[in-house]
Amino acid sequence: MKDEDYSPEHLEILRRMTPEQKLMAAFDLYDTARELKAAGLRMQHPDWLEAQVQKEVSRIFLHART
Repeated sequence: MKDEDYSPEHLEILRRMTPEQKLMAAFDLYDTARELKAAGLRMQHPDWLEAQVQKEVSRIFLHART
């Protein structure tokens, strides 16, 4: 994303964050992405056990490309 994709307020917040805060935000985003993927898999496969859902989430994220 480019600076133009953010509001000036958002850019200011990002600039004021410490490196640790930015890293924690990245971890939070990653965790949220995994939770959303798991929720989608549960909807698609209501018969799956939670262990199956988590295994598939792990597989998907392990093979994700940037």
